[in-house]
Amino acid sequence: MWLIIIAAVIIVAAAALLFAGFFFYGVAINRAPKEFLASSPDLKLDPPVAGASWGEGAEWVSRQHFRDVQLVSDDGLQLKGYLLLSERAEGRTAIIAHGYSGKGKDMGAIAKLYYEQLGYNVLLPDARGHGQSSGNYIGFGWPERRDMVKWIDFVRKEMGPEARIVLHGVSMGGATVLMTSGEKLPAQVKAIVEDCGYSSVKAQLSYQLKRMYRLPGFPFVQSASLVTRIKAGYFFGEASALRQVRKAEVPILFIHGDADKFVPFYMLEELYEACNAPKEKLIVHGAGHGLAYDTDKAGYVARVSDFVRRYVH
Repeated sequence: MWLIIIAAVIIVAAAALLFAGFFFYGVAINRAPKEFLASSPDLKLDPPVAGASWGEGAEWVSRQHFRDVQLVSDDGLQLKGYLLLSERAEGRTAIIAHGYSGKGKDMGAIAKLYYEQLGYNVLLPDARGHGQSSGNYIGFGWPERRDMVKWIDFVRKEMGPEARIVLHGVSMGGATVLMTSGEKLPAQVKAIVEDCGYSSVKAQLSYQLKRMYRLPGFPFVQSASLVTRIKAGYFFGEASALRQVRKAEVPILFIHGDADKFVPFYMLEELYEACNAPKEKLIVHGAGHGLAYDTDKAGYVARVSDFVRRYVH
């Protein structure tokens, strides 16, 4: 009798855990509108910043003549991007990675910095599962790192021997370029700028599970990770920017706002300490998640420009 009761309890618990795995996969990984972001207290914006760069960037993008480009990922997805060429570039190109649930042309303010201030070509890819790119899941930067390598190869072919490339990403885009940093990159990649990226997918989802649902990471993250492996082809434990930056050789500028509660500020120090490549960090006082540019635009532009000029020119 007791064995039957124990077995029943185990079966019910396993079923509940599996249900939770599919639920959190649907919330965080599956390609679908992310309504929960609108209600997250970690992303509330207050005047006067209130995400001013989005309006500035969107207005700037609307006046440019981007060329639609595309490539096929290693696993057969159609990936879209938007290329803007500068007469001053001489092969210098910034590939700019957007954040979670965004799209390439959301990065207009950063693109404007590179195009107008630095005279670069800019490439704005839509990540898999976002924008006009195909894919039914979000990779949080891990499969996207291989897509970024493909975009790097695209730029090398497009620009020829003069190609000199900077990777710049914000939020999930920041994690994407950090995860890319640990890959074997061609010599044309000269510098990486990451803004408020997370240390690993497992750490970020565990942190958000506790903040949003008051649940411990274990065993819910592990359950969602198993579902993600089945449906999207990767475990959360694989997706570590922390491990990747330990292998990085390209110089990296780490940027983070010290008021960021969505990707916690302490992750900056973890990533910075793990990096063995030439590195710098910019801490923007009072900046929430993704708001370093808005909070101190002059300081952001000056520091990024100085870093990029030092390693690219």
